[in-house]
Amino acid sequence: MLFSGQGGIRPLFTAVRTILVCTLTLGVAYTALVTGLGQVLMPAQANGSTFTDTSGETRGSALIGQSFLDANGEPIAEYFQSRPSAAGDGYDGTASSGTNWGPENPDFIETVKARRSQIAEFNGVAESAVPADAVTASSSGLDPHISVAYADIQIERVAKARQLDEQQVRDLVAAHTEQPALGYLGEPVVNVAKLNLALDELKGN
Repeated sequence: MLFSGQGGIRPLFTAVRTILVCTLTLGVAYTALVTGLGQVLMPAQANGSTFTDTSGETRGSALIGQSFLDANGEPIAEYFQSRPSAAGDGYDGTASSGTNWGPENPDFIETVKARRSQIAEFNGVAESAVPADAVTASSSGLDPHISVAYADIQIERVAKARQLDEQQVRDLVAAHTEQPALGYLGEPVVNVAKLNLALDELKGN
């Protein structure tokens, strides 16, 4: 027999008590402590970094990008467009992934060429003005940001589609440009969903 007499039962009771103590300490107390600290010290981050419109309705997360396409999958001229996404049908939080295509993959090369041509035509700029992030997906497929260069080539098109002064749109882009972490890690980026929400609220939509 595995256990016999008092000498066998005692280790069993010890093991059970250890499991209960560890469960209560690490599974309950620690989780409650971390959750509580998160709500007190960083409530926005702890709740998904969501952002709301002027009515208080949640419109998305600052950490997850969104697509701005019509029912036919075509880009909507009134909105700044996000970078391509390989996550599911696009920015699917349950299917985060990249394409895993290498730079010499023929499918990747053809896709980049096609995207560059389409984006240049859509925004009325030369293909040489289309930046890399406009034609390539991020490794997660959920990147909420675009480069300032990509935002810049979209300003004229968005202003015209919304019948806004171009400088007004340019000022909104500047207001939604996030600077590098610690002032030097990375490049300035623009949060597309927040920028488009600001545009809608500007027009009272």
